[in-house]
Parts: sequence; C-alpha cells; structure tokens
Amino acid sequence: MTEQLAAYSTSTGEAVQFWILGTVAVIGALCTVFMRRAVHSALCLAGTMIILAVFYLANGAYFLGAVQIVVYTGAIMMLFLFVVMLVGVTAADSLKETIKGQRWMALLCGLGFGVLLVGGLGNAALSEFSGVGEANAGGNVQGLASLMFTRYVFAFEITGALLITAAVGAMVLTHRERTERAMTQREMAEQRVREGTYLPPLPAPGVYARHNAVDIAGLLPDGTPSDLTVSKTLRDRGQVRDVSREALNDLRALEQRAEERLERRAIQPPNFKRAEEASK
Repeated sequence: MTEQLAAYSTSTGEAVQFWILGTVAVIGALCTVFMRRAVHSALCLAGTMIILAVFYLANGAYFLGAVQIVVYTGAIMMLFLFVVMLVGVTAADSLKETIKGQRWMALLCGLGFGVLLVGGLGNAALSEFSGVGEANAGGNVQGLASLMFTRYVFAFEITGALLITAAVGAMVLTHRERTERAMTQREMAEQRVREGTYLPPLPAPGVYARHNAVDIAGLLPDGTPSDLTVSKTLRDRGQVRDVSREALNDLRALEQRAEERLERRAIQPPNFKRAEEASK
C-alpha cells in the first residue's frame, strides 16, 4: 500500500525541480521558435534537451537520460549547427516567404501538436499508469529496446530517414559548381602586377628581437611602424599597440652608449709593452 501511494505522490523536492526546470524548458522552447538568429535558436533547443535529460534521470530512466544527452544534445544538435554553418543563415538574410501558406500550415501543425499534448496529459491524469518500476521490471535497457524495436520501430526509422535527408540536403545546398575557369598562379601574379597592389608577401608582425605579438606593428628602418604588418581586423578594432616611441628611445640610448664606448681610449695591457721593448 505504501509503495502504491509513493508511486502516485510527488515529494516537495520533485515538485520544486519540475516547476523550476519545466519553466526554463518552456522558455527555451519559445526562444527556439522566436529567436531571429538560427544559432541562438539551436542553443536554446540544446538547453531544453538537457533539461529533458534531467527529467529522465530524476524519474529513474538513466539510460534514456544518457541517450538524451549523448545522442540528441550532442550528435543531433551538432548536426543542426553544422547545417547552419554550411548554409550560412544570418540575420541579414531575407525574411520574405518563398513558400505560400507556410504560416498557416505551421499554425495548423502547432494546434495539432497542442491537441495531442492535451490528450496525453488528460489520459495520464484520468487513467492509471504502471509506473517506472513496472516498465523497468526486466531492466531499463531491455524495456527501452523492446519498445524501440516493436511498438515504435517505424517512428525511429522515419526519424533516421529525416536526419539523413537533412544531412544530404545541407550538402546539396552548399555545393556550388564552378561556372568559370580557375586562375593559375601565373595569371594571379600578372593580375596583381597590373593592379599595382603590394607584390611581395606581407611582412611579419612584431618588432624583430623585441616583440613577436600579432597586435604590434613591425618597424621600418627609420623606426616608423608599418601598417602592412598587422591584420586589418585588428586595425579596424583599434587593438594595435604602438611601440615605435619606445623602440626609438631605446635605439637612441643604444646609439649613445655605442658612441661613448667608441670615444674611450683603448687601455693596452703591460705585457704588450714588454713585448714591443723585447722586439727592439
């Protein structure tokens, strides 16, 4: 009797966990739909999937929770991100609808999913359920495998076919056939000469024997920095450090020390004088 009551009752910790994580999961799902950037939507969906994995672990479905994290959050979400990176979806893309009536179709699909969700919750609230203990009587992995390969085998096969179709579609969308002949190295060099651009390779960043950072411009023989030695991105961001004054001051100090050393008289050792007298 006690076990039966425990199966139908919820502890305070479980209720707090459900309401907090459930709220975060719903917010993540809404952000997945309403975010303008595809990458942000994918990250919100990944957060929702992780929370679902926590729910599975809290209910005793340890294998299903691990699969949720490894397969869905790890593999499938990475597939989504790779598709987004390959296709190149950004906020600057046109939001004009290319398929007529897609909003109405999405609205109908959302209403259908809502009806199924309400029906499932109503069935769980009105009817008795066996619980996790009876479902995992022969083991969590065995029970899950039995459902996957008997009752829900077609659903999993269709899901796998959709994922393969998405991967092939991403490759098709990113493939571009060349419409013109590729230029050879000689033709590219001749084009650079005709345009009058910088012909030799760009100089390395940093100051020789003093700095080797990419945000420090290399110095010319007169001590002035060369803008060609630093990346254009760093120049546009204003992240270039100027060490020309410090280098010039050090150079002046070095020249002054050299002049002082050259002006000093060389002190001859006494052995040298004795050798000269002996030769005479």
